[in-house]
Amino acid sequence: GGMGPVKFDDIPKVASEVLSDDYQVSGYVFKAKQKTSWANSVVSTQVDLFADGSCATPTRLAWKLPSPLGISAFSIDKLEMDKGGKFKLEASSDKLYPGLKVDCKSDLAEVSKLMVGCTYAGIKNAAIKLEAKATKPQEFTGEVVYAAHPAATCGLKFSSALLSGGLPDLGVRFLHGPFFCSLLAKEKLSVFTAHCFYKATPDITCAATYIHGGKGNGNATLGVSYKGLYKAKVS
Repeated sequence: GGMGPVKFDDIPKVASEVLSDDYQVSGYVFKAKQKTSWANSVVSTQVDLFADGSCATPTRLAWKLPSPLGISAFSIDKLEMDKGGKFKLEASSDKLYPGLKVDCKSDLAEVSKLMVGCTYAGIKNAAIKLEAKATKPQEFTGEVVYAAHPAATCGLKFSSALLSGGLPDLGVRFLHGPFFCSLLAKEKLSVFTAHCFYKATPDITCAATYIHGGKGNGNATLGVSYKGLYKAKVS
């Protein structure tokens, strides 16, 4: 039961999202989500208001169709069109085998970009993922993540480079009360990235990261967030 362990790339997320710059800093954005009566589909729109020299028209439209045309065997998780007229399609099915989810991603333009993946969560507290281009299955990526304890998760991420002597990336995270820390080892275990996080009060969170090895050797960043609305960062 439960949600299963986090994805490998999300191992440091508790701390890294405090240090990230992915929040809106300029302009105004209006987002809306509307559930429709057509097969429980959901329509999401995003409008950039007061954009330079343009009227307020939707810059992103997305549909979610849990059972397209009444077919429950698969789900269209995302059908998105941006302001440039480019599409993104994400579909999945979890009806093929207990614990197995198969998904595909496409830009509806080039067959060579069609990605096919599967996630197996039939082993308690573990998740195994594989993904590859449909036209080049030999170029695959994958990960195995295991929640060894409610407070500790470990994982490894690999690619087809393993077949020619490459090494997987390794990661581990610990969470205890207001404290969190994680360590990632990448680039043939030559670059180590540590994250730590502390929730000082319900409103104030602090995070820090440090890189050892590689191009970013010695880089450190410290960040503080207040209610998730205001962030200050020192690198």
